Amino acid sequence: MLPGFIIDQIRQREEEEQAKRPIPQIELHLPVPEGSKAPECDEESDRGVVIIDLLAE
Repeated sequence: MLPGFIIDQIRQREEEEQAKRPIPQIELHLPVPEGSKAPECDEESDRGVVIIDLLAE
């Protein structure tokens, strides 16, 4: 069995490598239904962001 400090070093290296990897992202280009108009963007309007973490444990 390995000493605890070696296990901690291995864990830290793995975490550093994982932090360097880019997060995969997909852009969805959805068609706009005919007859509907996209709302005009105001600087004061609220916008939402959805983050889906597929790697959560």
